[in-house]
Order: sequence, then C-alpha cells, then structure tokens
Amino acid sequence: MSAESSQRPPAEGFTPTGTIASAADRRRVVFATVIGTTVEWYDFFIYAFAAGVVFANLFFEPMGKEFAQIVSFFTVGVSFLFRPLGAFLAGHFGDKLGRRPMLVITLLLMGASTTLVGLLPTHAVIGVWAPILLILLRVLQGISAGGEWGGAVLMAVEHAPKRKRGLFGAAPQIGVPIGLLLASMVLALMAQLAHGEAFLVWGWRVPFLLSIVLIGVGYWVRRRVSESPVFTEIAERKEETRMPIVQLLRHHLPLVIVAALVFAGNNAVGYMTTGGYVQHYATDPEGPIKLNPGPVFWVVALSGVSWLLFTWFGGWISDKLGRRTTYIIGWILQLVGVVLLFPLTNLGTAASLAAALVILSIGLGFTYGPQAALYAELFPASIRFSGVSISYALGAILGGAFAPLIAQAIFQNTHSTVGITWYLAGMTVIGLLATLLLRDRSGMPLGPEAEAEQAVSPIRGLSKA
Repeated sequence: MSAESSQRPPAEGFTPTGTIASAADRRRVVFATVIGTTVEWYDFFIYAFAAGVVFANLFFEPMGKEFAQIVSFFTVGVSFLFRPLGAFLAGHFGDKLGRRPMLVITLLLMGASTTLVGLLPTHAVIGVWAPILLILLRVLQGISAGGEWGGAVLMAVEHAPKRKRGLFGAAPQIGVPIGLLLASMVLALMAQLAHGEAFLVWGWRVPFLLSIVLIGVGYWVRRRVSESPVFTEIAERKEETRMPIVQLLRHHLPLVIVAALVFAGNNAVGYMTTGGYVQHYATDPEGPIKLNPGPVFWVVALSGVSWLLFTWFGGWISDKLGRRTTYIIGWILQLVGVVLLFPLTNLGTAASLAAALVILSIGLGFTYGPQAALYAELFPASIRFSGVSISYALGAILGGAFAPLIAQAIFQNTHSTVGITWYLAGMTVIGLLATLLLRDRSGMPLGPEAEAEQAVSPIRGLSKA
C-alpha cells in the first residue's frame, strides 16, 4: 500500500481495501452479533434465574434459608468481579489480533461453562465441592461475558454506515433481551413439564444442557463473518498499539469512569429481572406475592419482547436525535418505570407484574439500545476494543453485579420495597448525570485516519482525556 493510499480515509460504505461493503455482508455481521450475543446471554440469564429459584436449595442449603438465598445471589455477582479480567484480555488481543477471534473464543468459553453447570452434582451428592465448582464455573462465565460485548458491538458498529450506527449497534444489544426471552420461555416450559419437586431434581438442568446446541449454531455463524473494516485498516497500516490497556488507562481513564457510570445506571435497574431478583420476589412462598413460577417466567418473557422492541427503537432513534438526547429521554422514562415497579408488582397478580416490567423495559431500551454506538464513538480506533470492554465491565460491577443481593438485603432488613426503589432511582440519576457530562459524538469518524480527532476528550470541560 502506498503512503498516499494509506493516508486516504475510506469512503462511506467502503471497506479499507476499497471494495464496496455489500448489504449481504452487513446482514451477515448483524445476524452474527445478534445470534452470538443471544447465546452468551441465554447462558448468563438461566444461571441468574436458577440462582433465584434453585441454587439456594440445592447448593447452599446448609447455610440456612435466608443466608443461602443471599449467597446464591452473591454468586450472580461474583462473575461480574471477573468481567474486567475478560475485558482486559479480550480488549488487549482484540486491539492487537482483531475483533472476530475474540467473538469465537468468548462464545465457546461461555457455552462450555454453562453446559457443565447443568452436569454438576448437588451439595447432597458431593458436599462442599458442589458450591465450589458452581462458583468456579460462574467465574468462567464472567470472564467470557467481560470479553464478549466489546467484540460484538465493534463488529456491528464498525461495519455500519455512519448514519445507521445506532441501528446496527442495537443488533448485539437486542441479543440480551432475546436471551432473556429465550431463557424465560425454556424455564417456563420446564416448570410445566417438571412439576414441583421434579423441577428441583432434574428440570432445572435441561436449560443449561441445551446451551451446547446453541453453541454450535453461534460458532458456525460467527466463523463466517469478516473482520471489522476498522481493524483491517489498522492492520494494513501496521498501526496496532503494543500495549492498548496501558495507553487507555494513561490517557483516557476519566472517560472510562464516566462511560462506566452511564452503563451502571441502566445495568442496576435491568438486573432486577436479568439478575433474577423480581422472579424470586414474586415466587417466594414466604414472600408477599407467592405467584407460581410458571406464569412469572412467561411474564418475564413478555417483558423480554418489550425490552427487545424498545432497545431496537432506542438504537434507531439515536441516529435521528443523537446519542445524548436519546439517553436523556431514556433516563426520564426509566425513572418512571422504577417508581412504578414495586407498587404494581405488589398488587400480587401476574397482570400487574407484567405491567410493571413492560413499563420498566421502555426506559431500559432507550438507555441500552444506543450504548454500542455511544461507546464506539467515545474511544480512539487503536484502543477502542479495550475502551468499550473495560468501561462496560466496570459499569457492570458498579451497576448490576450485586443489585439483586442489595435488593434482597434491603428487603430482608426493612420488610419493604421502598428502599429498593430509592436505590434504583439513585442509580438512574447517576446514569443521567454521567450522560450530561458527555458531548454528543454521533457521526464521529471511526477509522484510524481520524485518531487525533477521536483522542479529544468528549467529557465537558476537558480538552484531552
């Protein structure tokens, strides 16, 4: 490649080699990011659901009912502590070796860990080794999840036309509610097929074992996609950063923190369902609601459909209104959903629970759909995988990691959901304030030719990160 051509930015709609990026290529990338992220989060969510209704009884029962439930929710949060490790590893190698290899590796790791959970003997069979092995597999899930998201969103956004980044970036985002929907439907089906004690004996294992089928589909799809055009251009220019993590933390640490807080505001609220807390609260036989698990799983599946639609819409509308404006609207809608969540849930019917979760999903969609495009436009190309992955992982720790545990502890100490509402409202406000600190960078050039422009801090009041 000549010096002149190496400096020429690729035209809109073209790959760095000058060939037209066909609609078929883009559809393949969108489908690959959706299916792969769906598999990852199906695996993640069935664990969270099982933590709310199964694991306390089968793996932690000797600790006593209330403490066992808290420890069970704690294992949901444990994986978040290892997300930064997955983000560091995937970010480092994703910025050096490419986005696509990381997508395949994280998918296989998540799927293998989930399948093995379905094969684990319980505490009654192997004693203390049961919870130890369960937590170890949960750690591996966390490492996988920490590396998965950054690769998926960059593949989608970096393949997208400039004016459709929000829409394309919503593709891996909707994999999360699809995973929620799929996990809820499988669990609801198993609750019907394996009634009562049968569900605790073998029914809960089937959704975990089904993961091995989804792995095969996801692996086949992801192996067929082409590498990100942005990374291809970086590689052709031989401009890969030797130590992307070091460069990120040295020059962009304030941006990582602000971006993490944006996601934390969404993630804490979202994990009321994805972390299994609402399911446990609604079905606890000693709690105030006492609904049957089957209808609750179907209600959560319905909320997954709603969340999917508003996530897709949030990504699409951010191409029209800008990322920042879309987020601000989303935070206001999310706050409304938080305030209504428990008053509606406490009415004690499946219909009122459905209304609560559907209303909540509107704001969640607006503050999740644009996230891929927002994050991709915040960081320079050479360290972008590291930047989006680590910001996402830290946001998950600050937000959803221990949200179910915190909610459970608040309720057990106060016997009221008012404190939980205040906690979730506070996290929503934090997300809003973090968003207000950022300039809108919708349409920012993403290629390495614009590295200097990308390095200017988007944080208001800072000229450089």
